[in-house]
Amino acid sequence: MQNSEWQQLLQPINRFLGCTTPDAWLEQAARPENLPGLLRDHLICELKAAQSAMYLIRRYAVNDSSADALLQWLKPYEDFTYRQQGDWRALAGLSLKKSMIPQASSRYAQDLIDKMVLLIKEELHHFYQVLEVMAANGIAYEKTTSSRYAKGLLRHVRTYEPQAMVDKLICGAYIEARSCERFARLAPLLPVEIAEFYTSLLRSEARHYQDYLSLARQIADTDISERIAFFGKVEAELISSPDTDFKFHSGCPTIAVGDQSAA
Repeated sequence: MQNSEWQQLLQPINRFLGCTTPDAWLEQAARPENLPGLLRDHLICELKAAQSAMYLIRRYAVNDSSADALLQWLKPYEDFTYRQQGDWRALAGLSLKKSMIPQASSRYAQDLIDKMVLLIKEELHHFYQVLEVMAANGIAYEKTTSSRYAKGLLRHVRTYEPQAMVDKLICGAYIEARSCERFARLAPLLPVEIAEFYTSLLRSEARHYQDYLSLARQIADTDISERIAFFGKVEAELISSPDTDFKFHSGCPTIAVGDQSAA
């Protein structure tokens, strides 16, 4: 992807986000000693993105048999990640074994299925690609704790429908947009093969953010500008405020990453 294409793709994302990634975070991310932790957390982020999309389909769009098929699709990835079972190479090419049957009573179910199944496929492919990058760089998989980021967004989701679903979709849009922005900012700072990989992710991440927003507007069937702006402020605060952790979506580092054990 050429730099001009980067900029064109990133323009709406940069307008959407309430802040850019802090330079202090980029400085930490560029340190070679922090690459293993960054890639391990990126790996988890890809799986969590797939899980979030799967939840939306199961909760709002399909019947029980289709919901079970989604669980079976993700199970090998979850077994590897959370239970450290299986060989990661066996994850190559795994696919959804059943067509999704939309709920007849839902006006948006088919669109939700179409967008989220594609997103899951791409996120699981990215998950495998991160494992390939880790293997190529001699980085073993290890469990890692979650950052405050997604929880910090989701704690503001309303508890009644359809507003809860709209809020979850808006949160998904911000997570995907931030991922795209960070891939673009990170790429020039990393070894060339990883930079090329991160650049290759930009187009899909940009589309994911647009798909989430499109679904949120469709389901709300009313102006959600204020709600988008609200979550924009929450997201910007999480990204720009001091953070003692260092993860792919963490905030502004307050200490050197190597000194975290002393915090």
